[in-house]
Amino acid sequence: MEMKFAGRVLDLSRCHVMGVLNVTPDSFSDGGRFNQLDAALLKARQMVSDGAAFIDVGGESTRPGASKVSVQEELDRVCPVVEAISRELDVIVSVDTSTPEVMSEAVTRGAGLINDVRALQRDGAAIAAARSGVPVCIMHIQGEPETMQERPEYQNVLREVSEFLAGRIHAAEQAGVSSDNIILDPGFGFGKTLEHNLRLLASLEQLQVLGHPLLVGMSRKSMLGKITGRDVDERLPASLAAATISVMKGASIVRAHDVRETVDAVRVATAVKETV
Repeated sequence: MEMKFAGRVLDLSRCHVMGVLNVTPDSFSDGGRFNQLDAALLKARQMVSDGAAFIDVGGESTRPGASKVSVQEELDRVCPVVEAISRELDVIVSVDTSTPEVMSEAVTRGAGLINDVRALQRDGAAIAAARSGVPVCIMHIQGEPETMQERPEYQNVLREVSEFLAGRIHAAEQAGVSSDNIILDPGFGFGKTLEHNLRLLASLEQLQVLGHPLLVGMSRKSMLGKITGRDVDERLPASLAAATISVMKGASIVRAHDVRETVDAVRVATAVKETV
């Protein structure tokens, strides 16, 4: 379960926390807070101090209705932050992008992981990921971020997510991505109703049959708001509950906004899991 991320080796048989760093003006949770380089670096430094193994830098919001971003604008937002973090902090930098040009340039600047919510489906993305040589996270999504929540439908959500991911694994490998460099994300909240999300979480361990580490991201998401009735900035307890369940069901990486608290939850869940 060891994987190499731009020179850093991590054992993914134990769960690690990925800190979210959105360098956008319109992300659903923290849009506009870290879209200046100094603020982004300060936030990254704090997340590393809090125990993050990864910092996930994103320059294009994927919330429903978000504005489209040009390639150059995404490059301008993401690459200086990736370079600064890679240079100054001992952490794996992940680039949250579906854009081939951003993948390539971010890896050149020090990124060790490509995290693509569109599963390498944009033209040239699979080739860019393969040429980068770093691991890639392939996420399930039904539709496009702009419209994904309008009317998501499944006959069997677990089976259909598994089949989609298996197909995208094959496409990535055909493009030249090493099988040992693939991480999977079931895509909680991406083209799924609350019921779909809960069914996926309840059966998360079954995705391990695909043979790749799992990344899970539910931090502050609307699915938690629907369950608890809490606003986005009041969803920490629910986010920790979701993270804990994910660890118990086999997640190797938990993506989170609140790193310090999530690291503690992951450590407790891991300690319990390892005694069973």
